[in-house]
Amino acid sequence: MLTAMVIVFLVGYLMIALEHPLKINKAGTALLIGTALWVMYTYAAPFFIPRASAEEFSLFLESFPSLGSLTFKEQCTRFVVEHQVLDSIGEIAETLIFLIGAMITVELIDAHGGFMFITNHITTKKKKKLLALVAVITFFMSAVLDNLTTSIVMIMLIRKLLGNYKERWVFGSIIIIAANSGGAWSPIGDVTTIMLWVRGNISTSSTIPHLILPSIVSALIPVLIAMRFLHGNVTPPNAFSEMETGNELLTKLKDKEKRSILIIGVLCLLFVPIFKTVTHLPPFMGILMGVGILWFYTEIMYARTPIDEDLKLRLSKVVHRIDGATLLFFLGILLAVDALRYSGVLSDFAFWLDDTVGNVYAVNLIIGALSSIVDNVPLVAGAIGMYPVATDAMVAAATDPAYLANFVQDGVFWQFLAYCAGVGGSMLIIGSAAGVVVMGLERINFIWYLKNISLLALAGYLSGAAVYILQNVLFNV
Repeated sequence: MLTAMVIVFLVGYLMIALEHPLKINKAGTALLIGTALWVMYTYAAPFFIPRASAEEFSLFLESFPSLGSLTFKEQCTRFVVEHQVLDSIGEIAETLIFLIGAMITVELIDAHGGFMFITNHITTKKKKKLLALVAVITFFMSAVLDNLTTSIVMIMLIRKLLGNYKERWVFGSIIIIAANSGGAWSPIGDVTTIMLWVRGNISTSSTIPHLILPSIVSALIPVLIAMRFLHGNVTPPNAFSEMETGNELLTKLKDKEKRSILIIGVLCLLFVPIFKTVTHLPPFMGILMGVGILWFYTEIMYARTPIDEDLKLRLSKVVHRIDGATLLFFLGILLAVDALRYSGVLSDFAFWLDDTVGNVYAVNLIIGALSSIVDNVPLVAGAIGMYPVATDAMVAAATDPAYLANFVQDGVFWQFLAYCAGVGGSMLIIGSAAGVVVMGLERINFIWYLKNISLLALAGYLSGAAVYILQNVLFNV
């Protein structure tokens, strides 16, 4: 059964990677393999539980003595249904609820023209200066928002500034790299860092100072190389049109109202790490509080603004705009990974990596390279399942305490994983959500990106990785 589960997962993985040629949405594939693997795991639970969850199973039976009269298979089924499934859903829900809150916040800002205050202030026509400016804005915007939304906003910007599609391809490619690098050093900048942060693998106070310099280098190197091939001024579009001219709501709202939603929304996002540190509650509580504040504010704003009700974009309307398919994809893939984790196959793979590679830097560089081929969400979810967060007691009792210390909260493994999984996806255009959306919006050719950009992204990826390794090995930062 274990072999069959691995085959189902790999086939599903391949279908997710080939989503566009197959024309099958990856969310449907993820949900199918997630539920199928749990069915297979539950059916074979009497085989898996003794080898992978024996201690938890014993504690479960001690907590419910009435189960002693059941057969072993029935006990295993009850353990899966009443303990493991609930634990899995609880952890997944923390990530999904946070993502829902963040997506609602960003969508509300965008719907009210908040991002226009950033894009409308860029006036330079010099290619090199504009490329550097776009990269810097993308890098830091992605750290606060997410790389997917940031990429969409920045593509809207360059469409206003660039008329030549080949020039937009170069700028769009740098947006992909900068968005992925910018999301890697912030706990709320990328889905993978959100997963690591929510599950307690990394913390804000340690991740930002350790990863910001490697992330800057990973974006800076490709930008500097690309600038060497850019000369002169950009080609302006023939029909220059202001963004969102067709949105009647934006013509009715005052600038101070648009700006206030931008400021409150960004502050709500920045407030989440502070909320977690002060209250010790999970991050989704902080983001939901932020959504409540925005909802309360926009209701008061619309009550005081003489606008037709049909034009008002209340938060109850904005909720319908968030990408539900993306959320279902995460749900399905995390369910699938959890089923494999409980079966013990991920821990077995972790032992194989330890025996074969035995170096946390090399393991993460491999994961980063893989993330350019397939989605980084299941890769990071798999790593979380393979390597539990080590406690001080586990480190003290280990035969090799120095090695296990890499897996404590904010350990080298988890921080480098956040970097590699986030930045590594830039090496191929299909390797990240930002790459896929820019590819779709600008019709960037896969082969063109491979020939012209992949080596730049690889140079940035390896340079940033070298900086992180030097920080830890030479300077012990």
